[in-house]
Amino acid sequence: MNLLRSATLLRHLALTLLAGFALYLLSLELDPFRNFQLATVAAYLCATAGLTVLTGLSGQLSLGHGALMAVGAYTVALCQNTLAEHDVTGNGVLPLSLLAGVLVTMAAGFVIGLAAARLRGPYLAGVTLAVAVAVPAATVTFDELFNSEQGLGVYVEPPPLSLGPYFPNERWQAWIALLGALLTMLLLANLVRGRFGRTLRAVRDDEVAARLSGIDVARAQVQAFVVSAAGAGLGGGLLAVLAQSVSPGAFSLTLSLFLLMAVVIGGLGSLSGAVWGALLLVALPDLAHQVSSGLVASSPAAAQRLEGNLPLLVFGLTLIVVMIAMPGGVQGLLHRVTGWARRRLPSR
Repeated sequence: MNLLRSATLLRHLALTLLAGFALYLLSLELDPFRNFQLATVAAYLCATAGLTVLTGLSGQLSLGHGALMAVGAYTVALCQNTLAEHDVTGNGVLPLSLLAGVLVTMAAGFVIGLAAARLRGPYLAGVTLAVAVAVPAATVTFDELFNSEQGLGVYVEPPPLSLGPYFPNERWQAWIALLGALLTMLLLANLVRGRFGRTLRAVRDDEVAARLSGIDVARAQVQAFVVSAAGAGLGGGLLAVLAQSVSPGAFSLTLSLFLLMAVVIGGLGSLSGAVWGALLLVALPDLAHQVSSGLVASSPAAAQRLEGNLPLLVFGLTLIVVMIAMPGGVQGLLHRVTGWARRRLPSR
């Protein structure tokens, strides 16, 4: 058994190193804007991977993950700015701020998880929805700390001088975000393949049977919320670093809905589906912007009516198409295609 667990860890570690090397080479070839998009995908991946564990594996619906990302983002902003004010700078400070963002968000996830463990269905969705509304409102209430709607700037060190005086800042940001995403995927992949993942699946499939098997259902659900919150906190902190600012408008209820739709479209319950979901979170708004730009040229009145709602419309239509054409999401479709290809190949 120990050998099997070691083999799984080594396989995941090898895949992580291979993916990291491929992404490193990709970042060298991309222009600054594409590197920034790549970094944004990596930041979203931390959140979608955590939400996949919560919703796909434990069966708990969350409409408040955008608020958890806001907790991580504001924590990172406050840590970075406070340390800079006390002349504590350097590239080694950022990992500490990101760690603080993860820990604070895990604490928030623990509190929400305690309440969620007693609720089911629409009641659980209602609690997480309240969190999604309450967190941005709190930033306005405590405006002396969070600077209300204007938000906070985030002090971020430039790339190390050892990389050269003209090293692109966007590439450095991409490396930071990709490292965070790869570590998140490595840790979650080992968690869901182990006892923790089996426990969550048992709770999701049948809570009564899980209790009869000796599983503490409430504890497992709280743990799922904490793990999921950690991913959201890291993703929010990375977004704050990329934008070098944080405001309540960046973490609205719409973001929570986008995150949920992204993991469903990508493939609910699969970490690979979380990757597709993160890609869609960046690609679909970009597509909506291109459509909006075309409408401005042809019909300014229609573009004005759709302004702000077009990304949600594109996500909604994509979700409808995916649910009809491929209920298992993008990753489910890929599984079916590869399974069909294996059956069609002649056996040796």
